[in-house]
Amino acid sequence: MLPSFLPRDVATINLFKRRTVLIWLILALAMVGLIVRLVYLQVVVSPDLLEKARRQQMFTLRPFIPRRTITDRKGEILAIDRPVYTLFAHPQLYKKSKPDQVQSPAEVMAAKLAPILNRSADELLKVLSRDTTSIQVEYWLSEENADRIYNLRLEGLDLVQQRRRLYPQQDLAAELIGYVNVDHLGQAGLERSQEKLLERTDQKPEVAQDGAGKLIPTRIPVGMIRSDRTSLQMTIDTRIQRTARQVLKQQMVKFSAKRGAVLVMDVRDGGLLSFVTEPTYDPNNYYNSDVKLFKNWAVSDLYEPGSTFKPINVAIALETGAIQPDTVLNDEGSLIIGGWPVANFDYDQVGAVGPLSISQILERSSNVGMVHIIQRMKPSIYYGWLERIGLGDTTGIDLPAEAASTLKPQEQFMEYVIEPATTAFGQGFSLTPVQLIQLEAMLANGGKLMTPHVVKGLINEEGEEYFQPKLPTPRQVISSATAQRVIEMMTNVVEKGTGKPARIPGYRIAGKTGTAQKSSNGSYDASGKITSFVGIFPANEPRYVVLAVIDEPIGSDAFGSTVAAPIVKTVIEDIIVSEGIPPSHPEEVLSQVPTLPDPSPTPSPTSTPSATSTPLPPNKPNP
Repeated sequence: MLPSFLPRDVATINLFKRRTVLIWLILALAMVGLIVRLVYLQVVVSPDLLEKARRQQMFTLRPFIPRRTITDRKGEILAIDRPVYTLFAHPQLYKKSKPDQVQSPAEVMAAKLAPILNRSADELLKVLSRDTTSIQVEYWLSEENADRIYNLRLEGLDLVQQRRRLYPQQDLAAELIGYVNVDHLGQAGLERSQEKLLERTDQKPEVAQDGAGKLIPTRIPVGMIRSDRTSLQMTIDTRIQRTARQVLKQQMVKFSAKRGAVLVMDVRDGGLLSFVTEPTYDPNNYYNSDVKLFKNWAVSDLYEPGSTFKPINVAIALETGAIQPDTVLNDEGSLIIGGWPVANFDYDQVGAVGPLSISQILERSSNVGMVHIIQRMKPSIYYGWLERIGLGDTTGIDLPAEAASTLKPQEQFMEYVIEPATTAFGQGFSLTPVQLIQLEAMLANGGKLMTPHVVKGLINEEGEEYFQPKLPTPRQVISSATAQRVIEMMTNVVEKGTGKPARIPGYRIAGKTGTAQKSSNGSYDASGKITSFVGIFPANEPRYVVLAVIDEPIGSDAFGSTVAAPIVKTVIEDIIVSEGIPPSHPEEVLSQVPTLPDPSPTPSPTSTPSATSTPLPPNKPNP
């Protein structure tokens, strides 16, 4: 007979077995689940997890990356980026006042910030007490002032680093450089046209950090410390630029002129050593300036050049064989062309002049003589040459908003005989000052048409050339022999003709005056005129072309010889000093040295005045 306890023990054993099987089943299922999860994590979603881990471990450094510095040809800084800071206040983060504290946190802040920001404490208190979450207290703080504020350790203040473009020379080259807006984007001048060159290409490096947020030295990318330190170098010479601006301002004030421009070009490569327009503005405070000043009118505005274009016409006539250097033409003083009167500027005083050589026509700036020269060419041939030298096109200068010159339609030019006649003395068509200096440089460099430019290229910290923009190949337009003959004639203009006020003893300068009437609504304004003078120096081996254009000078004596020629003379004198150019005729310089008084009782006679002390009678506007 079995014991009475056996069934109960069997039941317990069976229950234990079932539980054991269930536990192992659960463990097995858990193991399978873990394996499935592991496969899922390691295979299916592994790329996403790696990316999340990378984002947690890596972060992008955002260092201060300035725009490239702009310098003149000698390294003088014209534009540079500096880190600045904007000060924000957050009232909800102000330190709470203690029961025994007399001043509120805003009052404490205002008192401490006032001497740093150079503002009154009361004014700052009004700003800091505004009922808002964020307050902009001050902007464009220097690093020095930002450090002073940071060291105050005031709760509720925040300094945000930004970039600011500074122009140390202020308005010296504003018409060329332009300015950048609040988003640090160029809006005028080189800041706009050379945006791609001025913006650096530095990469924002990614670095690894540990769990505490510290950098992992072994994970810092190679080359992180290296950065782009090149700067944009211009062809401009700040010394010549400063001289040109000063003398231009003086003449504009003297003759109450509307505006003016002075350009200096190196004829060897087309680089502009000076490019001044007045009035101008300070790019550091562009927001306080008239928006009209942001446009460089010497590049974007057209005008009729008048007599300064006559040497170009003489070169065309010589090149086509219409005239020879020794050709003599009769100057009647006045003509009727197609029913329109054409007269010389001095016809009322002189009348008919008589036979004149080509050189004398330029010396006297004879309109009638120029008409006779152009009449020796067929209008179609003359028109073709005007197109060949670039009229109707742009120069391709590396500044924004350049306007194309204008020329009458060919049908009109050939149908009306007055069109070639007026073009002969520089009226009836329009160009910009920068295109005129390009054409005058064509005469100075042996007949080649070069592209004017103000960008020299990128240079590194050692001053070595890093990158140079590719310019169009100079185009030979007229022969070097023709160009040389015209330069010789223009030299006589300064030595004996209307350009005599630009003469410098000891040096030979080729030049031409211009006083043109201004056109308005299809007719010419009898009172409005634009005066100019172009000088090529040295005349024997030309290297520089200097052009001065003065718009609407006022006065009965306001002409190219009296307004513009003295500007060109002063600029050339500065070039002589800065470049150390010796005189080609030193005997003339020695003759200008005052004679020392004779120690004997009998006084010596006074020296004879120089030729430059007796200017010719002023020109009159062309009819």
